[in-house]
Amino acid sequence: MNDCLPTQSPLWQKIEGTVKDVISAYGYSEVRMPIVEMTHLFRRAIGEITDVIEKEMYTFEDRNGNSLSLRPEGTAGCVRAGIENGLLHNQEQRLWYMGPMFRHERPQKGRYRQFHQFGVEVFGLHCPDVDAELIMMTTRLWRKLGVIKYVRLEINSIGSLESRASYCKKLTNFLMQHEPVLDDDCKRRMHNNPLRILDTKVPEIQAILTDAPKLSEYLDDESKQHFAGLCELLDEAGIQYTVNEKLVRGLDYYNRTVFEWIAESLGSQSTICGGGRYDGLVEQLGGKATPAVGFAMGVERLVLLMETLELRATRHVVDVYMVTSGKGTLAAGMKLAETLRENIFGLRIMMHFGGGNFKKQFKRANRIGASVVLVLGEDEVAKNEVTFKILRGGEQRTISQDDIAEKLGKLV
Repeated sequence: MNDCLPTQSPLWQKIEGTVKDVISAYGYSEVRMPIVEMTHLFRRAIGEITDVIEKEMYTFEDRNGNSLSLRPEGTAGCVRAGIENGLLHNQEQRLWYMGPMFRHERPQKGRYRQFHQFGVEVFGLHCPDVDAELIMMTTRLWRKLGVIKYVRLEINSIGSLESRASYCKKLTNFLMQHEPVLDDDCKRRMHNNPLRILDTKVPEIQAILTDAPKLSEYLDDESKQHFAGLCELLDEAGIQYTVNEKLVRGLDYYNRTVFEWIAESLGSQSTICGGGRYDGLVEQLGGKATPAVGFAMGVERLVLLMETLELRATRHVVDVYMVTSGKGTLAAGMKLAETLRENIFGLRIMMHFGGGNFKKQFKRANRIGASVVLVLGEDEVAKNEVTFKILRGGEQRTISQDDIAEKLGKLV
């Protein structure tokens, strides 16, 4: 787990602000869920034979003996909140959330045990048009952040639960013929969750999988039509993609559409956004059958990508720095600063505290990146005036305090 320091927070704020603006442009509403949930929620939603459940959850008992877990992802909690609050049955909901998630996994570049995600979830819509809109939404985000040239989209259909079960039998039979060369992890998954073997990172096993049965050959007709409709919409929108038949995602609740955005420059942790359909999850968690689709993106990986590409955000702390000198000027300056904050929306104004001569105070104003310095001496206070100076070669003049708000308002 790591700190986000003041030198790093401007980039985080830029990403967070851009994501919120893009998502809001599509008419989505924010939902906020607890960080802690009952453990059985994640076990039922994510699946027992997954890395998240088997190895990565932070789980503990509370004083009442209840098993609780820090949330490892957001979809299960969002579905639980929708069911409990009557938001899902026979309704359409387009929701988004952000916040910390927790997984006890090996820390490495781009991966932390406390990490942050933006998530988007849509309930009540079953057609491929909403799948396409989510992908269009992420495409717009990459353009806004300036990374669209450095990411690529992979999509796949993993079909219905029934067609996937039929495929898994064929895949297991194929894997059993190659069992001697499988690693321990694949041998364990071969009978419990063979689909997850398809995206193994072991080159030798990937070579074997070249001759494995193709999932696309076992898809039901409805899944085929759904996927064809998605591809058609993406083609019409001019969005480039690759169909990756080994893309299955890491959580058991997915069906039909799955997709990932890949940034090759990040190395092994190259997925910056992923999602897909989970039409059976609401019913699985106790609600009425409700189609659903969503995605999540990792903020830390986006930060790392933008830093790698040197797309840094400017650290601009304040617009105005207030300099004072003389008896009674500090109190007068603080009063004036409060008046300006009240009357100019978005104005960032910082007071100089701790005394010092004008040279020291101006040096501080330059160091924090202020655009304007306001100077209050005893003469200015007596005449209800203030000296206005634009730093770095700008104008300087003394004006009435009654007029300063209008002057600054034109600069913000």
